[in-house]
Amino acid sequence: MRSKNKMHFEISERKVLLVAFDVFFVLLALYFLNILFEYQYFAFNNDTIYRPFIFVGYFCIFATIFEMYNLQVASNQLQILKSVILAVSTTILIYLLTPVLSPELPKQRLTILIFYLTISGIILLWRFFYAFFLASHRFFQNVILICDKDQVEELVLGLENVDPNYKIIGFVNSDSNSEVDAGFHYVKEIKKEDLENYVFENNVAEIVIASKKTDGITADLYQQLLHLLESGNVIREYTQVYESKTQRIPVQYIARDFYRFFPFSRSNNNKLYLFLIRFIELVFSFTGLLICILFIPFIFLGNLLGNRGSLFYTQDRVGQNGVIFKIYKFRTMIKASETNGAVFATSDDRRITPFGKFMRKSRIDELPQFFNVLKGDMAVIGPRPERPFFVEEIARIMPFYETRHVIKPGLTGWAQVNYSYGESIEESLIKLQYDLYYIKHRSVFLDLSITFKTITTVLFYRGQ
Repeated sequence: MRSKNKMHFEISERKVLLVAFDVFFVLLALYFLNILFEYQYFAFNNDTIYRPFIFVGYFCIFATIFEMYNLQVASNQLQILKSVILAVSTTILIYLLTPVLSPELPKQRLTILIFYLTISGIILLWRFFYAFFLASHRFFQNVILICDKDQVEELVLGLENVDPNYKIIGFVNSDSNSEVDAGFHYVKEIKKEDLENYVFENNVAEIVIASKKTDGITADLYQQLLHLLESGNVIREYTQVYESKTQRIPVQYIARDFYRFFPFSRSNNNKLYLFLIRFIELVFSFTGLLICILFIPFIFLGNLLGNRGSLFYTQDRVGQNGVIFKIYKFRTMIKASETNGAVFATSDDRRITPFGKFMRKSRIDELPQFFNVLKGDMAVIGPRPERPFFVEEIARIMPFYETRHVIKPGLTGWAQVNYSYGESIEESLIKLQYDLYYIKHRSVFLDLSITFKTITTVLFYRGQ
């Protein structure tokens, strides 16, 4: 018995779809501009055939920076309008001002206006079409969970929050000790003997096994799963789904079997990758310190009036292999801010001065850390370094926390660009999941993704 086919898209497939059609429509717009108008500015001769591809390259970079490939943004009409206008405006501005590679500025201003309106118009039309149709309920992916009853709410919220098109429509209770249909109706409970028929009748795209207890997977249930698999239905284990959807490692579900699920990235031992990264870090460090020096007069004045303490602030942090080092920052808190002992900083922390809040939001307070990068204590990208006191506290509660220390801590990281500031032990667990995902999948591509998202964080003033 095979369930009916229903079209749906995975997260990665939707992102590829967005990129592919963005490129297609931009090239289409440039092609028709070339045909409809006699401006040499739009002409793609054999000698200038590279220009549309340069323009497309610029567009893809700025579309990434302005979050056009964030699926939540791509499904919201107001966010679509904002991100498209920012991306197209920046792309055209940079393209027009690029020497040698782009054509000379046109003599008529109308040409630039036509250029801008055509590109922004066609991209907006395509993106609104995506939001209305391709991101709608027509393409929901129906899913069934096989799990313990007490897991259902957490699993459903965890998966549906990250992918709104991933709809969990039912679950099979795999806990043999619980009562049958005990009145829990967060999602529909499916009896074990009815699983196969339910999958067929409800266009189920995927079955996810998330059970911590195997005794509830009876011989009859196992046979049904086998029949469904043989019929072409997709059956996946929860930790695989969680990692691919959330881009985090679900340490709370894999317990002592952690290292079976955690093959470290080969990039961690790739000498060419490490050499390239270190070279880029040195370039970033010198550039960052130069910017830091330029900002110091203004920060000194702001600190004198707003913070009334020393300009720089140092603190012990745990680095690679557990080595303690001094981290450098611009002061953002009042003097003697921890007279009662170390505590997590919070979003509305009264110890942070108004000027300090501006520094944190704009990430200017972290500029002195380029000195740590230059010294080799830190990298540009990696898990944020934590204080020794908190490392000891969290490591007692949280398994694998010290695994973060196998690589250098960073100025920015996968957790920082995907999650808010950690204000508690519970939030530190979520950040740990992101950090471990980075260590597992570390690559040039992931580093570029973090770089673009960090730029977005600074531009949209999302620091903490």
